[in-house]
Amino acid sequence: MVKRIAILGSTGSIGRNALTVVDAHPDRLQVVGLAAGENAELLAAQIAQYEPRVAAMASGGALDRLRRHGASSEVTIGGAGRDGLAAVASHPDVDLVLCASSGTEALEAVLAAIEHGKTIALANKEVLVMAGGIVTEAAARKRVPILPVDSEHNAIHQCLHGRASAEMRRVVLTASGGPFRGRSGPELAEVSAADALKHPTWRMGRKISIDSATLMNKGLEVIEAHWLFGARADQIDVLIHPQSVVHSMVELMDGSVIAQLGVTDMRLPIQYAFSYPDRWHTALPPLDLARAGRLEFEAADTEAFPCLRLAYRALDAERNLPVVLNAANEVAVARFLEGQIAFPAIAHIIESTMDACVPVEVRTLQEVRAVDVWARDFAAEIARRVQLKV
Repeated sequence: MVKRIAILGSTGSIGRNALTVVDAHPDRLQVVGLAAGENAELLAAQIAQYEPRVAAMASGGALDRLRRHGASSEVTIGGAGRDGLAAVASHPDVDLVLCASSGTEALEAVLAAIEHGKTIALANKEVLVMAGGIVTEAAARKRVPILPVDSEHNAIHQCLHGRASAEMRRVVLTASGGPFRGRSGPELAEVSAADALKHPTWRMGRKISIDSATLMNKGLEVIEAHWLFGARADQIDVLIHPQSVVHSMVELMDGSVIAQLGVTDMRLPIQYAFSYPDRWHTALPPLDLARAGRLEFEAADTEAFPCLRLAYRALDAERNLPVVLNAANEVAVARFLEGQIAFPAIAHIIESTMDACVPVEVRTLQEVRAVDVWARDFAAEIARRVQLKV
């Protein structure tokens, strides 16, 4: 049976890798929908190659550029922004939606896909960090599987395959440590955005690369693991593993530890999500453990990298604090990439916004969005003050 897929974020790193998986399995996968941000030229080329039935972009201006490339004559335009993403995700011919767009714009689209019974392949952390309870409740109600594409959660999913949740004692998320592993807090004060973008093992987008450098990427994964696997904060550990060979581990109740190992290539977890519950052949090179050499593990330094500690704090508190954490982080990372604040100010902005937050329950999408707007505005003001001091 051919699986018909929609890709939200098709021009990004994950989206492009997903299309190479489609290329490798043309008899098993068909592209029905594509949605992108602002890269109209690349989306036009993807439309010409894969001939989807529906497409969307982040803005009206981007759609105008797409039309100038002639792509609109070959595909139905679902719209722009959140409405466009939702139109692509809920198209009646789609079986599986890969959410690979960055940020929070795809939240409504994921919920729309769930309501229409689509399987979700999730490569976006923010969706569950912001609205984990809302999304997982909707998925349970509609009996829709959420298949994680992040290499760490994908590894845990593989380790737990066929096991009852009661067998799990804890999950262990591995982290490369990013480009600044081993540096102290004072040393991090002088690093630049260009330094932070040089990830030692993975090639990722700009925002997620900065999150990896601050360890916020791992913090968001801690919150995501809670919603995906029903793990409490005290059941989720993080270990620095610079070789990025062990993608994550699960400790079972009898003390046994099950690990998933593999080469550092995102096409593997993407293909796993596309093929699940089956496994397909891949042309990627096998993991050569003899060549990999020593595998190292160490505790994360939450003094030098406080973003991980802040994520655990948000998960412990729950309610609206994960929304605040995510929103403030997005604002702070954007300012750092623009060269307006120093690297340590990212955590300062996030913590200041969390300290100012009044804890309230968030049970609806509207409530989530309202908290998100408040947190972004507050974090932006803190960032402005920090900028004036630099």
